[in-house]
Amino acid sequence: MGVIKASTIIVFIVYLASMIGIGVYFYRKDKDEGSGLEGYLLGGRDLNPWVAALSAGASDMSGWLLMGLPGAAYISGFSAGWMGIGLAIGTWANWQFVSKRFRIYSEISGDSITMSDYFENRFKDDSGILRMISALFILFFFFVYTSSGFVASAKLFGVVFNMSYVPALILGAVVIMGYTVLGGFAAVSWTDLVQGTLMILALIGVPIGLISTLGGLNNALDSVRVINPNLLRFFANPDGNSLGFWATVSLMSWGLGYPGQPHVTARFMAIRSHEDTKAATVIGTVWVIIGLFTSVMIGTFGIAYFANTPLEGTEIENVFMLLIQVMLHPAVAGLFLAAVLAAVMSTADSQLLVTSSSFTRDFYQVFFNKEATDEQLVKVSRISVFFIAVIAFLLALNPESKVLDLVSYAWAGLGATFGPIVIMSVYWRDMTRNSAIAGMVTGGLTVIIWPLVTSGALSEIYELLPAFVFAILAITIVSKLGSKPVKGITDEFDEMIDILNKK
Repeated sequence: MGVIKASTIIVFIVYLASMIGIGVYFYRKDKDEGSGLEGYLLGGRDLNPWVAALSAGASDMSGWLLMGLPGAAYISGFSAGWMGIGLAIGTWANWQFVSKRFRIYSEISGDSITMSDYFENRFKDDSGILRMISALFILFFFFVYTSSGFVASAKLFGVVFNMSYVPALILGAVVIMGYTVLGGFAAVSWTDLVQGTLMILALIGVPIGLISTLGGLNNALDSVRVINPNLLRFFANPDGNSLGFWATVSLMSWGLGYPGQPHVTARFMAIRSHEDTKAATVIGTVWVIIGLFTSVMIGTFGIAYFANTPLEGTEIENVFMLLIQVMLHPAVAGLFLAAVLAAVMSTADSQLLVTSSSFTRDFYQVFFNKEATDEQLVKVSRISVFFIAVIAFLLALNPESKVLDLVSYAWAGLGATFGPIVIMSVYWRDMTRNSAIAGMVTGGLTVIIWPLVTSGALSEIYELLPAFVFAILAITIVSKLGSKPVKGITDEFDEMIDILNKK
């Protein structure tokens, strides 16, 4: 075992012990205070702006930010930055225009603690249809999303410890499940605060070291230019052809996905006051902009660093980790590699929690035990984390899986299925239950069907874009054609607006 591996193991053990320690702390705190299911799933609606913002950023960016995006930039250069620009705009818009209204409305509408709760309560749906459909889509797309986190963890442990894929996958799954089961939402959010801080330090430190190693910024740019000048052009593919309007719009359309991500909107529900969303908007947006910019720099300049031994196939997504190992002091390398683990854990834990909460609230409580106590529901939620993780683990068994591909599909599915409903539900007083169902089904099915039926230029369009547009059209048309919402719905909307307008 080399010096790098020895120091890395030490850092990993300390890091993992501290994260599990947080989980144990909140497990004991939850038992002592008896905070119930709301405490387990939303942390008692008591997150401060820093925790809420960094937790939202860390949980949605995941290993994708340190693997998928640098890998995309390694292949495409600066043109991959359009994806980052879209996500940065989407982050800001989501916090600026959705978070405050959603925080207020989710509490007014039956003190909703999950996205399915909110939909059912917002539209006064006693039939359970809206809850059932939303839960099915959440489970389907989150199985894929969670598997991407397990794939990322397997790649990390494979690079660091020279482990084969399956043992590395098992190790990552066990660690992630451990403190998610123990501590619930509060543990996940506070560990995300630590992880988000560690991630941003790594994302800033590595490109600085990389540029320095390459002889400064100008020399780094020149080195990439010698390999392929098209990699430094924002509107060009690596082959020199124009990126094109629809390709650019498709990359930027990633930003549309934010309002529909249950693990992000959960932070909106959990922040201690709607007044705290202003500070969280600044914190979250700055974090995301720095992370996305530096991630593209890492992938692009990594092309120059590995010019003599170019990365190929699935190892391209390992560019960040490989740079850490070969460039940095062993102790620093161990810390920054722990940041990669932090990124993976911060999303996978949130995904497991959202999926388990959907199963517990939308299936177990509705169909098996309507009179279940909070204590029983928390136990079921903890148990379901294990079984959900097993399914995600099975989906992640293919060693050829790519983090970016899995995240892209799940992100589009959740964004198109729920994003239009979340946005329009907090802005349109006359939106109806039937229109919510129509928008949900239209958005989700379009994401599933689009890649299967399109070809040529249409197949190059990211499925989130048409699915999002079609869902909005479906919501608008069905609301206009149907009957007006009942008074209870409009009264709650007016109450939300009144609170929003209070100084």
